[in-house]
Amino acid sequence: MSIVETMPMQTATATPSPAPPDFAAIKAKQQATWASGDFAVIGVTLQIVGESLAEAVDVRAGEHVLDVAAGNGNATLAAARRFAYVTSTDYVPELLAKGATRAKAEGLTVTYRVADIEELPFADASFDVVLSTFGAMFAPRHARTADEMLRVVRPGGRIGLASWTPEGFIGQLFKVIGAHLPPPAGLSSPALWGTEPHMTELFGTQAAEIRSERKHFNFRYASAAHWIQVFRDCYGPTHKAFAALDQAGQAKLEADITALLERLNVAGPASLVVPAEYAEVVITKH
Repeated sequence: MSIVETMPMQTATATPSPAPPDFAAIKAKQQATWASGDFAVIGVTLQIVGESLAEAVDVRAGEHVLDVAAGNGNATLAAARRFAYVTSTDYVPELLAKGATRAKAEGLTVTYRVADIEELPFADASFDVVLSTFGAMFAPRHARTADEMLRVVRPGGRIGLASWTPEGFIGQLFKVIGAHLPPPAGLSSPALWGTEPHMTELFGTQAAEIRSERKHFNFRYASAAHWIQVFRDCYGPTHKAFAALDQAGQAKLEADITALLERLNVAGPASLVVPAEYAEVVITKH
């Protein structure tokens, strides 16, 4: 008899598959996170990123432009200043209202609509350009988000994205926060949007060209303590992270973020300047 024939029979026990993420619950929590604090306080400081992206995508007068996960409208305003017809969308109405106030102050005409980037309420090929600055990257379903942007942009149209990189300051901040409050299981990191391979994976089959450039945005504050106070009060993810921890946990998180800020500060002890790397990506659709 063979060795196989003489071995006792064993019953295989199947390992249960992990339950799929509850995307409805995740998105509801995300929406509450971005509605908390006052992101507009921080959002306006990022305006230079929207201007750079509008130039990289070559937004032209008369084009129909969609800004997705627009927040308080940095890319929206940049496109409107170039005399495009702009539709600004986000799933947090409060942020769109802040963006509308900014547009009115400049005398710019913009259409605002509450919309989820994963389920855009627009027909196929409705826009010449789709933009997102640090917005699309936070949607939980990456492939679905990319597919929706590709769907609503016309053939030959462009998609412009600004996304924090994993190696940069915000990517490292995500890791610090995640060490204290792990993200939901089964989700891909938002910082993947700042990597070239992920962009190719998401957009490559429908892209005639993908151009990616690493850039830096400088966070400029009085000190590490000043940055932490502003982000603790106003930036949804850090606002919620501190609120979810007890006093000891808050102190440890603050110490870890302070260490990160001080390590990356290029301004010396008198103030805080922290370069934050991001990827500026332009996808041209077939």
